[in-house]
Amino acid sequence: MPLTLVIGNKNYSSWSLRAWIAMTAAGIPFEEISIPLDRPDTQEQIRRHSPAGKVPVLIDGEATVWESIAIMEHLAERFPQAGLWPADPAARAHARSIAAEMHASFAALRSHCPMNLWRPVARRDLSLQVERDVERITRIWREARGKYGQGGRYLFGPFTAADAMFAPVATRLRTYGIACDEASRAYVEAIHDHPAFKAWRAAALEESQVIAADEVDWPRVKKVGEGGA
Repeated sequence: MPLTLVIGNKNYSSWSLRAWIAMTAAGIPFEEISIPLDRPDTQEQIRRHSPAGKVPVLIDGEATVWESIAIMEHLAERFPQAGLWPADPAARAHARSIAAEMHASFAALRSHCPMNLWRPVARRDLSLQVERDVERITRIWREARGKYGQGGRYLFGPFTAADAMFAPVATRLRTYGIACDEASRAYVEAIHDHPAFKAWRAAALEESQVIAADEVDWPRVKKVGEGGA
């Protein structure tokens, strides 16, 4: 029985991106159910698949898994050959730690700079709390790359679940023109260059639903190709 991944809007749903890019990059086949967010029946539709009422949701036969970090662990158990976590025990422990920190932290950045893939790159003023989030995130990236990343462009060399967890953050740094160090800029570019991310973004740009809460320029909705780069 094929796996099914329930996701939200590709333009806005950062948590959906995490599970989707992890599975796609790892070559794990799945079917996709997309539920538009921020509509009157959104919660009802999602709860048909998960009692939490949030996306993403992974359906694997009789198993239903929600929360992105739990989905990563379930997939790593089901598909050990996919390399979702680094093979080296120390690197794997480090990867799980920073992935869990991403899952639980950085609320200021996530709130102030929502993921919005069709917004042209443009700077936004940042609060002190957001700047502190960015400082910690970029330090995480530099440390992982410096210690474990020699074998590729990603945090632990090849693309792993840790990169999937940080992929939406990389989009935020680009979308909102957030300044960062050279190593972090290179990592942001690596995420945007990944074929799985390119496929997700291409689909996101085809969407039409506007969610006002995720449009920081509201009531104007800026889109790539519509007066923007």
